[in-house]
Amino acid sequence: MTDKNKTEQLKAIRDELLELKSSPLYEYRKSNGYFPVAGQGSHNAHIMFIGEAPGRNEAQTGRPFCGAAGKLLDKLLESVEIKREDVYITNIVKDRPPENRDPMPEEIELYAPFLDRQIEIIKPLIIATLGRFSMEYIMKRFGLEIKIKPISQIHGQSFESPKEIDGKKIIIIPLYHPAAAIYNQELKKTLFEDFKILEKYK
Repeated sequence: MTDKNKTEQLKAIRDELLELKSSPLYEYRKSNGYFPVAGQGSHNAHIMFIGEAPGRNEAQTGRPFCGAAGKLLDKLLESVEIKREDVYITNIVKDRPPENRDPMPEEIELYAPFLDRQIEIIKPLIIATLGRFSMEYIMKRFGLEIKIKPISQIHGQSFESPKEIDGKKIIIIPLYHPAAAIYNQELKKTLFEDFKILEKYK
């Protein structure tokens, strides 16, 4: 797939999200003047980061991880000498839930096909999940159900998927969500330690 085709297909996803009136989050988005947050980064990224849902800063700008959690993510990437523009960053749910609550199962079900399409277009070799919701969805999606445990037990580990994209095995790496570590110094240390696993996949 050419870069132009990838750009067109990813733009089509963004346009569909703008008009996703079937979403239970659509009216909340419209009434607050928010935007859906499709994703951002390299369309040829080897590493894709998948968070849970946009926060207020993200919904106001249409850009993923641009608030406090995004600043921490930037520092985490810098710590392993990975440029943000070389990875692709998105969320499983593309609209902000009210009061930053957890995504509901029906919201994940509605938005997941958009994420699946993004994965098929970008074809990352590494998928790093940020938080338990994206971890559970992606591990099930890539045939790793039996490996699922609480994120506190499997964070920072790598799992080779039995499923392939274009004949290539995918590595899944569950990580804590940066938002959980902003005010928790121990968790922040853990995240920096866990990010070191990405160095061998650059």
